[in-house]
Amino acid sequence: MNKFTGTDYFNIESLLNEEEILVRDTVREFVSEQIIPVIEEYNRNGEFPIHLVGKMAELNLFGGTLPAKYGCAEMNNVAYGLVMQELERGDSGIRSFVSVQSALVMYPIFQFGSDEQKDYWLPFLAKGERIGCFGLTEPDYGSNPGGMITKAEKINGGYILNGAKMWITNGTIADVAVVWAKLDGIVNGFLVEKGSKGFTAPEMKGKHSLRASVTSELIFEDVFVPEKNRLPNTSGLKSALMCLNQARYGIAWGVVGAMMACYDSALNYAKSRIQFSKPIAAYQITQEKLVHILTEITKAQLLNLQLGRLKDAGKLMHTQVSMAKRNNCEKALEAARIAREILGANGILDEYPVMRHSANLESVKTYEGTHEMHTLIIGEDITGYSAFE
Repeated sequence: MNKFTGTDYFNIESLLNEEEILVRDTVREFVSEQIIPVIEEYNRNGEFPIHLVGKMAELNLFGGTLPAKYGCAEMNNVAYGLVMQELERGDSGIRSFVSVQSALVMYPIFQFGSDEQKDYWLPFLAKGERIGCFGLTEPDYGSNPGGMITKAEKINGGYILNGAKMWITNGTIADVAVVWAKLDGIVNGFLVEKGSKGFTAPEMKGKHSLRASVTSELIFEDVFVPEKNRLPNTSGLKSALMCLNQARYGIAWGVVGAMMACYDSALNYAKSRIQFSKPIAAYQITQEKLVHILTEITKAQLLNLQLGRLKDAGKLMHTQVSMAKRNNCEKALEAARIAREILGANGILDEYPVMRHSANLESVKTYEGTHEMHTLIIGEDITGYSAFE
């Protein structure tokens, strides 16, 4: 296998600092050596490569932007984005695992938790000794999370939780779930621990996408949650959406890694595949396809870099994250499909990563806000009119 050197047509590396390049290259090497050799087998079997969790923890990939006192790397947001990019070159399911652990579990505990909750949970999660999941989406409420029917009722010493969540990454293997439920009509966050009576997390099977990722239901039947497990600083649905914004940021970066993998595979194939006495890379139509993919990668890279710089400067708007997530997911899926065309019939074989990335990106384009929902988020921002209803 040729060493992957990245796709950087506009020398964007020159805009990165030494730490960012080191982080990127470290994760790039990890993906090449530890993920790519095994991922097709796990995808084929519909299993998550759980053995990678400890190895990713050793690289400080969980909660990467959080403070060092919790055992985290305290990297900047551009470096974190590059981690997401490189992981998704391996597989969307691996990036999803790290995204959930970091942006949807560790972030809400850090942002909304008590000092006791942070001191207890964050070091365990950073070391990969505990796995978390995020329970917001419900069977009947995907794009409209505010309609949730999961409820918490106050009792002596804590709360009783009833309801269900769906499409939950890591749910079945999680030690703790960050669960959003209505308490007296107001959305609150709760930490529900594995083994709580009445709490079950069956795995969802039969997926054609994200097969190397654990996707689950969460079911709560009179589950007791002690007072110490409520996230005390949550303030309505806004708190849950702040977490989603963190995850969407990682997705915008991540899908560029999938694009890079598809482009690299298609380019190498086109140079070696001979038809009518010359490589298909020598034909105009193939070159047009390769140039199109490369251009979209470059545009997405530039979009992400500025997104990260704005985030590090504290000037990021959530609508800007929506634009990057919306654009990059759409273009990544488009790129995967075009790459499959270049590979012809060979493109459907798992000897090549393209079809797996294409299938995964169908989910990535949908979750954390569909393409349509992000269109309306941006549309409301620029016009002043909400078109959600």
